[in-house]
Order: sequence, then C-alpha cells, then structure tokens
Amino acid sequence: MHVNESAENYLETILMLSKVKPVVRSVDIAEELNFKKSSVSVAMKNLREKNHITVTKEGFIYLTDSGREIAEMIYERHELLTAWLVRLGVDKAIASEDACRIEHVISKESFDAIKDFIQ
Repeated sequence: MHVNESAENYLETILMLSKVKPVVRSVDIAEELNFKKSSVSVAMKNLREKNHITVTKEGFIYLTDSGREIAEMIYERHELLTAWLVRLGVDKAIASEDACRIEHVISKESFDAIKDFIQ
C-alpha cells in the first residue's frame, strides 16, 4: 500500500493529534502543519477518496484501518530514527527534521535492520 509523502505526513499528523485531542478537525491539522485550511481540505478529500480517513458531518476526522496502518508505520519510523540520531549525538530538533525526511524513503528492509540493531 503505497501513498505519497504528503499523504503519509497528513496521516501521521492525524494520528499524533488524535493522541492529544478528543477529536481531530481540518483546522487542527492546518494549525499543526502551518498550512492553509484550503490545502488541508483538498488533502482530506484525497485521503477520504482513498479510504484512509472518514469525516463525519461535524467535520471530525478519523483514520480507517488502512490509514491507521500507514500512520503508525510512519510514526514508528519517525520516533525510532529520531531517537537513534539523538543517541548518535545529533541535536534533537535536527534529528527530528532528518527523521521526517528519512522515514518516507527508507526501505522496510533497511528500517528493520536499523530497528533490530538498536534493540
């Protein structure tokens, strides 16, 4: 199940927001990512059409099983890669930015090898 980097970022953001907010709305995503609400609305339409999210009539956004699977995979990659880079001596902010780029392009095989090595 391949989705583009932008979709992965949106799904990861929905997951992270859902951990701290009772409900997630487009405006929450726009604020978190510092994007225009119109851009977020287009992205939510695309994610809904691909069945990665559902949106209630009140505008509450929920991950579907496929959306949650992608979001959790990206979130795990982000957290593990950030922690690994910090342990290597990289500043936390830089490590997080780098992890955000790496998490989208690293193969499953390479990520699993890094994960096994760290653990």
